[in-house]
Amino acid sequence: MPDDADPKNRFLYSRSRYRGEFTPQHLVFNANLQEFAQRIEYLCNLETNGKISPGEAYEEIRKLYKQLKQSKKALDIPDPPDQGGTPDQ
Repeated sequence: MPDDADPKNRFLYSRSRYRGEFTPQHLVFNANLQEFAQRIEYLCNLETNGKISPGEAYEEIRKLYKQLKQSKKALDIPDPPDQGGTPDQ
């Protein structure tokens, strides 16, 4: 776990405060979501710089998304209500 007192670690492993409806499940999921976002960013940078192929990046992102989805299910967080619109509205 990164040492929060070290500026380099705060920069590399930045975390934002959770401001949503507080429940222990939401707090844990938020931490998981932030970790997911951080790892996606690393994968994008590795792919952009030619360190991994687009296919490798895609497969890793799929694995990470599956883990995030399983964590949401394990925490028993319901899906948001359907707003009745399409994503581009």
